[in-house]
Amino acid sequence: MNEKNFEILWTKVDEAPYLATFAFLPPVRKILEKANININIKDISLSARVLAQFQDYLREDQRVSDYLAELGELVLKDPSIDLVKLPNISATIPQLTDTIKELQKKGYNIPDYVEEPKNEEEKNIKERYSKVIGSAVNPVLRQGNNIRMIPNPVKESARKFPDLMGLPLKEWESGCKSHVSYMEKGDFFENEKSIATASSRDVRIVFSDTSGNSKELKKVLLSEGEILDSTFMSVKDLQEFYDKQIQDAKEKGVLWSLHLKATMMKVSDPVIFGYAVKRYFKDVFDKYEKVFNEIGFKPEYGLNSLYSKLDNLPKDLKEDIERDIEVVYKKNPPMMMVDSKKGITNLHSPNLVIIDASLPPIIRDGGRTWGPDNNLHDVKIIIPDRCYAPIYDEIIEDCKKNGAFDRKTMGSVINIGLMAMKAEEYGSHDKTFMAPSDGKFEIVDENGNILMEHRVNEGDIFRACQVKDVAVKNWIKLALEQAKSTGYSTIFWLNEERAHDAQIIKKIKEYLSDKDTNDVDIRILKPQEAMKFTVKKIRNGENVIAVTGNVLRDYLTDLFPILEVGTSAKVLSIIPLLLGGRLIEAGAGGSAPRHVWQFLEEGHLRWDSTAEYTALTSALRFIEEKFGYKRAKVLADASEKAITKMLLNKQWPSRKVGELDNRGQHYYFIRYMLEELTQQNEDSELKELFKKAVKELVDNEKIINDELLSAQGKPVDIGGYYFPDEDKVKKAMNPSNTLNRIIGSL
Repeated sequence: MNEKNFEILWTKVDEAPYLATFAFLPPVRKILEKANININIKDISLSARVLAQFQDYLREDQRVSDYLAELGELVLKDPSIDLVKLPNISATIPQLTDTIKELQKKGYNIPDYVEEPKNEEEKNIKERYSKVIGSAVNPVLRQGNNIRMIPNPVKESARKFPDLMGLPLKEWESGCKSHVSYMEKGDFFENEKSIATASSRDVRIVFSDTSGNSKELKKVLLSEGEILDSTFMSVKDLQEFYDKQIQDAKEKGVLWSLHLKATMMKVSDPVIFGYAVKRYFKDVFDKYEKVFNEIGFKPEYGLNSLYSKLDNLPKDLKEDIERDIEVVYKKNPPMMMVDSKKGITNLHSPNLVIIDASLPPIIRDGGRTWGPDNNLHDVKIIIPDRCYAPIYDEIIEDCKKNGAFDRKTMGSVINIGLMAMKAEEYGSHDKTFMAPSDGKFEIVDENGNILMEHRVNEGDIFRACQVKDVAVKNWIKLALEQAKSTGYSTIFWLNEERAHDAQIIKKIKEYLSDKDTNDVDIRILKPQEAMKFTVKKIRNGENVIAVTGNVLRDYLTDLFPILEVGTSAKVLSIIPLLLGGRLIEAGAGGSAPRHVWQFLEEGHLRWDSTAEYTALTSALRFIEEKFGYKRAKVLADASEKAITKMLLNKQWPSRKVGELDNRGQHYYFIRYMLEELTQQNEDSELKELFKKAVKELVDNEKIINDELLSAQGKPVDIGGYYFPDEDKVKKAMNPSNTLNRIIGSL
């Protein structure tokens, strides 16, 4: 690769990070082009992914490239790929259908989503859309395991300004009644079985009813050494669990809240969510079940879907149902609210129930969350499956005993996450099925041998998932390297009593047996014990490495950053791809929808782009590391120093209208980066190149800030939510004519 071909691939995504891109990338691209580094944008937004699936339905001028498929090829084949991925929507069905409607309204002749296909054409349509919903992006791009940590400038800034970066940690009141509840029987944990294959083989997932009629559901190719799990959740036990917890929350006088991952776990968790809707509103479903069936309401879509369908009913009937819903609210314990002012509850939509985004704020806020009265209250935290629920129970009990953490003194948690090649539950979507009747699920090899069997009742939720041996080996290697380079205690969060974890533990012991581990502290602990060990360490100011599976990786890399620095949006994931390239993931998108809502209503975008800046730094360092290109190092150093200066000056977005927002943050980052380039002595050409622009950026600081602030305080029209008008977005995100002129002159 010559100098003119250095390339960073940057993803265009959705919601708040999508908006931020329109103000951030134009100046950055201009700066990097001067150093022969190009930023090329690849659109993997939800709307782009939808359109890519239906090229044959569109006019030629409407067709878009399937950039996700393109990137999926590159991460597998290009050892020099340098890819930055921003948080994208992992779509639920309601989000998908809203996107379809928006695209159709704008003249894109794509078909409606068909929940229950009646012919081959409709089956084909549903199959295409299935490639878009849920965790459609991550399994394609994550061809490596991750190292996720808080950048040093961010950590130091949080220690200096503990109550300014993100919301402050609240104290835990004496007698706090908040607690975690999870199933004690019938869940995925109890029913799990797991094997590790000695050689490559084909297996089949088969369902047989009680009459002996069998149907093959899925063929699965297993590679040598691969781990295969299968399990199921009893919906009978699940419903009994919900009923018990609703009653218990009422008796204890606490809020009732459900915590799942209905976006990533796009098949199983929406169903689990739907049963929560049915049990909380049991009286309503008992009374109006026939009506709900007639209007096509599915509880897994949430209350928002119900309210929209009630408009199709006679006025009197609609008002009766709405009145009966209000009766249930008064009878049952109050629910955790997503937006108290708008009356949006924990059960309004499955995409609002995202455990890694919803649990950390409860812990941050002293074990309380928002109720219908717009005040904080103690809460019953419902996490049905017990595989991971005990970690939250452990940290909540620790906080009850020891109080809130202290950002000024607490240590940090680095995560080494097993996520390569669709590892674990997040790769289980195509192997998750609802039992069509009483019967059994079997996994059968090519010789007809039954490897695993589960007897189930109608409606039970079955899933199987895989972990490839090469992914586990690489994960262990990364953990050992980090343990040696840092000297931190390194903990594998695994429970030998869980079938899947027992297989992973065997591999850890085998692959570490011939490695020198005498100078490192490496342990294998049950997740709840690992949490106990970790919180003790970080309360003492020590750092810890958490080595976890894919789901715990997701949970912990929101939990600890929100406690440590107030947000997970500033966290960076570096993913050394198995082939040698680099995937860099910037921040977390759980709060992105709320940020967009505020922007549309008030013209203030509080999305914090610090993670994008650190991702840029990391992408530049990869070019220097991979190719020895010194200009990349000069740019990376300038970027890193700019981040530090911005944070020390507290120039990150405020939550309030009339104060600095995302656009102002970009101004300061670009200004400081250019200042650093003009002050360094490693590259004289770059040093001279930006002096004029720096002077103008400094001299016009007040004018630029005034122009940016004057754009706030009024609604913004960007011509859509999932598929905005990009000319309108550019205008909204770049309201300073002075700044635009200076950037344009670069």
